[in-house]
Amino acid sequence: MVVVTILSCYNMLGNWGICLAALGMLSNMSLTLTIDAYGPVSDNAGGIAELADLGEEIRRRTDALDTAGNCTAAIGKGFAIGSAGLVSLSLFGAYLYRAAVQTNKHPITVVDFTNPVIMSSFLVGSMLPYAFSANCLQAVGNAANKMI
Repeated sequence: MVVVTILSCYNMLGNWGICLAALGMLSNMSLTLTIDAYGPVSDNAGGIAELADLGEEIRRRTDALDTAGNCTAAIGKGFAIGSAGLVSLSLFGAYLYRAAVQTNKHPITVVDFTNPVIMSSFLVGSMLPYAFSANCLQAVGNAANKMI
C-alpha cells in the first residue's frame, strides 16, 4: 500500500503529493503509537496472571488480550515504518529541489552512486539512526542498572 500511495501521489501532484501523503500518515501517528503501547500492557497482564498463579480461566483471557496486543503492536510498527519511508522520500525530494535553487541550476535528476564521496555520505547518513539508537539503549541500560 505504501508503494501504491507513493506512485499515485507522485502521479497526481509530484513530490508535493508524497509530502502530503507523509503528512497524512504522520498526523495519525499519535493514535497508532498509542495503540502500539497496548501490546506490552496486555503481555504484562498475562505474565502477572501466570506468576500470581491465578488459574487457567484468567490465563486464557489474558492470552486473548496478548494476541490482540501483539496484532496492534505489529500494525503500529508497520504504520511507523511506512510513514518514515514517505517522509524520507519527501525530504530527499526537498533536498534535490533546494540544491537546484541554491546553485541556480536545473533540478537534480540523477544521483551518482559511483562517486565515492556521495556513496560514503549515504552510508554515514544511513548509519546515524543506528548510532543514536544504540546510545539511547545504552542509556536505558545504565539507568536500569542504577535502579537495580
